[in-house]
Amino acid sequence: MKKVPTHIQLNKPSLPRFIALSLISGLSSVSVMAAAPDQVKKVIEAEKPIYLNTLKDLVQIESGSKDIAGLNQIAQMVATRLKQAGAEVSVKNSENIYRMDDTPEQMGPMVKAVLKGKGKSKIMLIAHMDTVYEKGMLKDQPFKVEGDKAYGLGIIDDKQGVAAILHVIDSLKKLNYQNYGTITVLLNSDEEISSPASRQLITETGQDQDIVLSFEGGGKEGHLRLATSGIGAAYLDIKGKASHAGVKPEAGVNALTELSHQIAQLQNLSNPQTGLKLNWTVAQAGKTRNVIPDSASAQADVRAIRVEDFTAVEKTLIEKVKNKKLSDSQVNVKFEVRRPPLTANDASKKLAEKAQQIYKNELNIPLTVSSQPTGGGTDAAFAGLKSKAAVLEGVGLSGDGAHSSNAEYILIDSIVPRLYLATRLIIEASK
Repeated sequence: MKKVPTHIQLNKPSLPRFIALSLISGLSSVSVMAAAPDQVKKVIEAEKPIYLNTLKDLVQIESGSKDIAGLNQIAQMVATRLKQAGAEVSVKNSENIYRMDDTPEQMGPMVKAVLKGKGKSKIMLIAHMDTVYEKGMLKDQPFKVEGDKAYGLGIIDDKQGVAAILHVIDSLKKLNYQNYGTITVLLNSDEEISSPASRQLITETGQDQDIVLSFEGGGKEGHLRLATSGIGAAYLDIKGKASHAGVKPEAGVNALTELSHQIAQLQNLSNPQTGLKLNWTVAQAGKTRNVIPDSASAQADVRAIRVEDFTAVEKTLIEKVKNKKLSDSQVNVKFEVRRPPLTANDASKKLAEKAQQIYKNELNIPLTVSSQPTGGGTDAAFAGLKSKAAVLEGVGLSGDGAHSSNAEYILIDSIVPRLYLATRLIIEASK
């Protein structure tokens, strides 16, 4: 509103208009104050006990990657919460599935929610609803609080991330903050099995975002990560011919012999200079000592920090297996990109610096950021695969014990700092 000079009495607004303008000004002031760090902190601190209740509700729903009923239940719960926050929500199953060696026939749904604000920034928040646990294991790892730790099935990986997104959205609503353009939430049900059904949607949605926050846990120390290794897998399948090993071995085609030859010529494909690692880790052949095996197989774990290295190693594998030791054997090789690598870009580094400033200046807490590709893969890599967005991984709570039988936990003292950080990053990205 343009300020009216006080000495021009003729332009003074009428009393009703003056009251209306004052109300508008007051609302504007509240909105500005609501985005201030102190106000954000106050709202987030009030969310802490509510967050724990949400986390308990999520943990009490068993949602292993193959537990379709449990995944549907948690998806509906989350969708309802996001609708209540004012988002446009859809719950659906994907028809575009990248099938891998261990991909189940049926997978759980994805939840997509979009909140529309009044600004221009495009923000994406991701987490996953599935866990690695089999149905029935909740009784051995129920939700419980002991000191500064909350334990529960899948609590760090990644129920805390789902709960964090819900409460960041709730906090923005309580702050009456709408200066963002859109906030898109994607929650998938297949992360623990390499996201075969959700990877395409994550990649497509991530293409035009400004920032992507992935709410995987930050480990015991709450580190943020800008890069992770990509994960691939190679499968060798050998077909031979069975025969009696003691009476007529020459009548057979020894699949184990061919497999040994293939592994020998494929064992030195790693490249320390580029970060490519290929290691044969599983092998099977034969069932009976006195029978020439007619089949053999092997699997290799492959890690890369560049997408192009996966393409190159697949081509190398296909060419090299043509060199057979036993001409009558049949050799097939298959390669899977289970997850692409996440690479740190300039935008990610700048956003990470902002996160460190927020932690240091507003919370008086140090924050470590890792830009070196380490550890396993992440859905954040799918989001950043075709995007120039700033992508941060590990925005979720601190904790440990993922994939363990009875020791998975989050650190309760990390609830407020992590919710605060995510909320403030959204506000900063929307300026």
